[in-house]
Amino acid sequence: MSDRHVAVSGLGLVTPAGDSPRTVWETLCAGRSLAARDPALAGLPVDFSCQVSGFDATAELGVRMSRRLDRFAHLGLAAARRAVSDAGLTPGGWSAERVGVVLGVSSNSLQTYEQEFSRLGEGRPAAVSPLALPRSIPSLLAGEVAIDLGARGPNFVTTSACASSMTAIGVARDLIRAGTCDIVITGGSESPRAPMNAACFTQMKALSREHSCPESASRPFDVDRDGLVLGEGAAVLVLEATEHARARGARVRALVRGYGASADAYHPIAPHPGGRGAEQALRGALVDAGCTPADVDHVSAHGTGTQLGDAVEADVLHRVFGTPPVVTAAKSIVGHAMGAAGAIATALTVLAMEHQAVFPTANLTRQEAGRELDIPTGRPRDAALTTAVVNAFGFGGQNAVVVLTTP
Repeated sequence: MSDRHVAVSGLGLVTPAGDSPRTVWETLCAGRSLAARDPALAGLPVDFSCQVSGFDATAELGVRMSRRLDRFAHLGLAAARRAVSDAGLTPGGWSAERVGVVLGVSSNSLQTYEQEFSRLGEGRPAAVSPLALPRSIPSLLAGEVAIDLGARGPNFVTTSACASSMTAIGVARDLIRAGTCDIVITGGSESPRAPMNAACFTQMKALSREHSCPESASRPFDVDRDGLVLGEGAAVLVLEATEHARARGARVRALVRGYGASADAYHPIAPHPGGRGAEQALRGALVDAGCTPADVDHVSAHGTGTQLGDAVEADVLHRVFGTPPVVTAAKSIVGHAMGAAGAIATALTVLAMEHQAVFPTANLTRQEAGRELDIPTGRPRDAALTTAVVNAFGFGGQNAVVVLTTP
């Protein structure tokens, strides 16, 4: 590995908070949850989510492509196009074999499988769509982005549960540092708003059941938190060797300086109660970045709103930092986009560093004694941000952390 820096030269967003950096930032700064009743989940015990509204896949991608791809691919492909445009790159005008695609997706598209399994269960195998498999498997997201943009470098999807897209960013960074690629299109996409997903998470008692007021359901780090809120969305970053970006006059939005990953090796669902793996990944990312805990100005927490997960993360932050820097929890506003959550949080942290401000966390009224964190509420807080940490933790005890710095 070389020690050359890796730049974020482009951002593409399709989220419940909007689909442009400006709109997303303004929505975040309002500090209100975007959870609402979800027609796709009508009749279920938990019938709300954070949804991407106003997105027209046909207008974005054309009739044929919108019909043959599932929603997670619609969102991811649109975000990839936005990121490449934001980076000032033109597909076809680059060395295609030096451009990779590494994206994170945590699961298959259950929307399609629900439909196709029902046909099979009705004894109608001939009615099963021949497109069911290629439109649904996670790896096709990376393949479709490469086809659309003409990127012929390494191409694959990482899947590490809710850490999937953070894993993708770390691997993409390493491909550039290793000299394999000059540019990697990375991030993730997910649309878990399927009845089967919601039913499974409900049975696991992982979802908030704040039925009377969905907007107050996602409450990371609040003493009365009772579970996560499903979200959807995509965030794609263009990572580029810094010297490559500057040689073509590109804007460098941030630097990816450190990456750490680990396994709890403890339980398929619950985090290690002592935060062993999360702490290992966080400390590893800081070492990789050449930073000390005192260098960090901001933490974008995993912060799902589950009782155990938030408690463990707060304990880890106190152990690593002593007095933790200012913290935010994006899932309080945009929900939990599962495999895409890490990339969304990373993109939002880049925006925070550009604006030199931390957006507020929604629905936080009272924190647990002994686990208090410095979390802005109600309005954004101006802050001098030069170094930030972004956490992502997933089922299976899979942990990934990225350290970002200003250019």
